[in-house]
Amino acid sequence: MEQLTARDPAHIGPYRLIARLGEGGMGLVYLGRSDLGRTVAVKVVQAEHSQHPEFRRRFAREVAAARRVGGDWTAAVLDADTEAATPWVATQYIPGPDLTTVVGKDFGPLPEHSVHTLANRLALALRAVHGAGLIHRDLKPSNVLVTVDGPRVIDFGIARALDSAGGDSLVTRTGMLIGSPGFMSPEQVRGRELTPANDLFCLGAVLVYAATGRLLFGATDTGLNAHLFRIAEEEPDLTGVPDSLLDLVRACLHKDPALRPTTAQVVERTATDRPGEWLPGPVLAQLGRKAAELLDFAPEVRGARTDPRAQPARPASRPEPTSYPLPPSAPPSGYAPVAQGAPNSYAPTAAPAEIRPAPGHGPPAAPMHVGPAGNGAPPDPRRWWGLAVATFAQLVVLLNTASTLALLPDIARDLSSSWDGLAWLSAGYAIVFGALLLVGGHLADLVGRRTTLLIGLTGFAVTAVAGALSTGTDALLWSHVLRGVFAALIVPASLGLVTALFTEPDERRNAFGIYSVAGLGGSALTLFIAFPLFLTLNWRVSLYVTVLLALVALIGAATLVRDQPGRTPPRFDAPGALLSTFGAAALLYGFVQFQVDDGDASLAYSAVLLGVLLLAAFAWQQSRTADRILLAYATGTRDMFGASLALFLTALALEIVVQLLGPFLMSVELLASLAMFVLMTGLFLVGSRGVSARLLPRIGPRALLLPGLLLAAVGVLLIRLVEGSVVSALPSMICLSLGLGMAGTVIYSTITDGIAAHDSGGLAGFVMASQHMGNELGVALLYGTTSRLSGDNPALLHTAAAALLVAALLAGLLIKGPARSVAPAETGAAPARS
Repeated sequence: MEQLTARDPAHIGPYRLIARLGEGGMGLVYLGRSDLGRTVAVKVVQAEHSQHPEFRRRFAREVAAARRVGGDWTAAVLDADTEAATPWVATQYIPGPDLTTVVGKDFGPLPEHSVHTLANRLALALRAVHGAGLIHRDLKPSNVLVTVDGPRVIDFGIARALDSAGGDSLVTRTGMLIGSPGFMSPEQVRGRELTPANDLFCLGAVLVYAATGRLLFGATDTGLNAHLFRIAEEEPDLTGVPDSLLDLVRACLHKDPALRPTTAQVVERTATDRPGEWLPGPVLAQLGRKAAELLDFAPEVRGARTDPRAQPARPASRPEPTSYPLPPSAPPSGYAPVAQGAPNSYAPTAAPAEIRPAPGHGPPAAPMHVGPAGNGAPPDPRRWWGLAVATFAQLVVLLNTASTLALLPDIARDLSSSWDGLAWLSAGYAIVFGALLLVGGHLADLVGRRTTLLIGLTGFAVTAVAGALSTGTDALLWSHVLRGVFAALIVPASLGLVTALFTEPDERRNAFGIYSVAGLGGSALTLFIAFPLFLTLNWRVSLYVTVLLALVALIGAATLVRDQPGRTPPRFDAPGALLSTFGAAALLYGFVQFQVDDGDASLAYSAVLLGVLLLAAFAWQQSRTADRILLAYATGTRDMFGASLALFLTALALEIVVQLLGPFLMSVELLASLAMFVLMTGLFLVGSRGVSARLLPRIGPRALLLPGLLLAAVGVLLIRLVEGSVVSALPSMICLSLGLGMAGTVIYSTITDGIAAHDSGGLAGFVMASQHMGNELGVALLYGTTSRLSGDNPALLHTAAAALLVAALLAGLLIKGPARSVAPAETGAAPARS
């Protein structure tokens, strides 16, 4: 690792950069860390590659495929922005040296049992790579990292993006062939089509190197032409390979790909139950020292560097490229000129995953911030305005929902409609809104969050006008349902916008602290405005107020910088959209059947079952398609799963409280209600920004989420609502506001940790759908236990408090704390800022 220089960015996507790891043929490699402590290796593509449109398309496809690679012996792709001006990809960081360093520099050849285990684990890794539809194409010792519990294969599939990038023209212009001397198969040398058997040849070459310390076919001992001829025509020298592995290695190195073993056969032939460590004691001790160096590594403060233009030292562990004299007219595929003034000398071009010291490219005037949008520019100067717009847009939607609940009696009187006729006014809105949240988030990823927000706010205002002009129940119902369609665009676009705009960890925590006021607490807070205020207005006037507020949000959104589509070309996941929409709609329809007076219980259970089955099919479909709504890295982590469950259960509990507050607030005076709103908002911000945003990087999410949810549970149990008395609600609302404020920042920060901007919409749709499902299940439980809303009903309060307690328990079990041993507060180093 090397210290960052003044020309390095402070952040790449959601990751704060800690150090330089080096440079490969694809670009610079950095050590990065997310807000909650996840350590990653971030590779930034060189400008010469990112200028080719075909490269970008291939790179995007390969990254999407590489994300599907599983298995215990690979380094997973966690994040990427393939559409950025400077594309990047983040992979799991493996704190261990590569096999080249272990064998070639530190310890020499490995003993027989170590090579045996190495063969088994590498075959398992290649089986996972091939199972994802990839060919590694560049398996070599520098792409095998050595750890205490086994080897790890890195950079699977990424090399394929560079092969034939830009069509055939890029290959012929650069003469670039993916591969490394000593670890290329005969079919690579001959330029033939590659199959998974190519990786088996490379595996054999790696095993020869691990067992003997020699490069296959004497890669460094002869000229290039002689070496390439030996690969294609001669038999390998296997002297020194253990007898127990000799036949297997010889089979892997067969010239005919069809006669090489499969990965399954290699796994079977190398399976072992040998007890003890897989590496010799001195190697394990060295690995321990390397891990301690990572923990002790302290990033320098940028301002402390005396010469920002100084070239970084070249690590001794990386060999210099070998020069080969060749005719100037025919540089070999895979090689490029070594230096100016030496036209007849060529050196191997670095493979995409190869890490070597980074040359300077000229320092910029100031450290850059490469945000999720990937524009290589400083953070959007209007990001705080964008936060205000997103939060306000969310509140407009919530205020509309609360006002509808408050004005149902007025609507019934004015339109001479029965309560039964208006029962589906809120229910239809809830079903359509919840069913389309995932689709709305997907559209935000495809066309941009700002564009989606503009479309949603425009449609929301138009349908509100249509509702205000309606003269019958049917027209009002359809306008309200259509308003739910556009609300399903506004809400995920708003959260996605906040996630995309704020990438610096401290700012992001503070931003979520503010946004969570609307996102998590808004459903309760807006009641203190909607009920006292809108009860004094005619329902038509209230809709025109909604139109005015939507237009204000629309004007604000129009002033934001236009964000680029996250996926180019945009590919709509139609199967995923259909499955998620009908699955969520069926589930919500079942919940609604429990809420309405004439609900059919058998129909409700059938709808819920159908919804569960369709959503399970949606999850299965998402794991098997490339252009999907939800990416595995965004939803597959334990922390994210724990935070999502906590959000679902918190929303369930909060909705019960909201339903109890509605009738109570009808008897409260306007000024008293507004005073309560101001107090609760202030306490919410104290909990979110004053407590969670400050302490989250120091003590971790679990230590904040548990007390926050427990305090909210206490607030629920303290609810005592006396008609017309705000004081009766004061103790409970204080505890709820502080507790939910603490929990909100942690939940949103944990769920969005490590999420690239181009995936923020789909994730936001998932988050909001989970929250909405919790809301509707809370209403279903409420009406399933009582037909009379009362704050003195202990069963309802106990149900809500129990939901919060279960959320706290699950969060404590599932969410892990950050890596505190390397946190900025403990290293003594100031976090890098743009």
